[in-house]
Amino acid sequence: MAITGIGVVSAFGLGRDVFWDAIINGKSGARAMNELDLAHSACRIAAPVPDGQLGGDDEPRRAAKVSKIAVLAAREALADAGIVAAESRDLGVIVGSGAGGIDVAERQYGDYYSGDFHRVSPYAIPVSIVGIVSSEISIALGIRGISHVLSTGCTSSTDAIGYAASMIRHGEAEVLLTGGADACVTAGMLFGFSRMRAVATKYNDRPAEASRPFDRARDGFVLGEGAWLMTVEREERARARGAKIYAYVDGYASTCDAYHRVQMDPEGTEIVRAMSLAIERAGRTPADVGYVNYHGTSTQLNDAVEAQSVARLFGDRAGDLCGSSIKSMIGHPQGASGAAGVVATALGMKTGLLPPTINLIDPDPACAGLDFIPNAARERQVETALCNCLGFGSKNSAIVLGRAD
Repeated sequence: MAITGIGVVSAFGLGRDVFWDAIINGKSGARAMNELDLAHSACRIAAPVPDGQLGGDDEPRRAAKVSKIAVLAAREALADAGIVAAESRDLGVIVGSGAGGIDVAERQYGDYYSGDFHRVSPYAIPVSIVGIVSSEISIALGIRGISHVLSTGCTSSTDAIGYAASMIRHGEAEVLLTGGADACVTAGMLFGFSRMRAVATKYNDRPAEASRPFDRARDGFVLGEGAWLMTVEREERARARGAKIYAYVDGYASTCDAYHRVQMDPEGTEIVRAMSLAIERAGRTPADVGYVNYHGTSTQLNDAVEAQSVARLFGDRAGDLCGSSIKSMIGHPQGASGAAGVVATALGMKTGLLPPTINLIDPDPACAGLDFIPNAARERQVETALCNCLGFGSKNSAIVLGRAD
């Protein structure tokens, strides 16, 4: 299953190349959220998509930010793949999103509960639900095939990519636009995550240093935003029409710890099983994997459990296996995070340059013995890569990518 087009909207702005240049050079998209009322929030930083670059319908009651960025990324992905939506009846959409139009929902509930009933738009419900994201893409681009949204928390877009590849593999679709989008940097979300003690609170005066996966001084994730979309089709179809191929989606698996609604099982048993199944379904062994794109959120427990799970799976060669967490630069874009990792990994495999984990100054002993590509990108050709994604509700998903010639 070939990835033939990529589109990105990130904290760095519009475009795949803008995103790639930023993460390869170790830039942080985090900043102080001075425009939000965060007086009651312990966390006052995030890595949002810049509003000024979105264009289009600026009426906040008629268009959710997630839909705007999803459509922009979709347009770039299709153009990159050389696919004209209006000319392709075989094209469909399967994307992942965790929060959908939460920005519209927060504003409209605020209007309602403050008594400004006249400000509640008739579009309040349809533009704020999670399922609208794929519909907005389909409507904007004239895509008449399947139009579905998966919402499985942080693993949403990893699962969407896995489902899309499976549908194509089984002949249920020819080409699918897949990946994920989330735009949930709002006052309510930052307050909620602060109450959960999940986000960074010690670096409000140093936003660029706040996301530090696997570092001893980490104290939570930085909430991020973005859309990472890609076209996936069979290799023979792609080659027949002369399309470039970034990488192949060769394996996918998902498991559940069945443990807790927020915390992961510290044993990591099901994380190991998800990774193992994805590798097996790709027709590979752990010895074939050359790079791991870590979920790496910068939270104390999650980073340690993920690192220990990788060490357990790869055994004696774990120390020679390189990997990184791009959340150190883009923050944690929730349901879009898995797609962000897949895109970064595919671009790394294509260019032979792997993104770093920035802010890794003092590695946590609980994560010791692994190579997280600290602070600077690395030149390396990788044939097989593993992309991890872990989420609330004990979910674990993994995708294996293969290098394209």
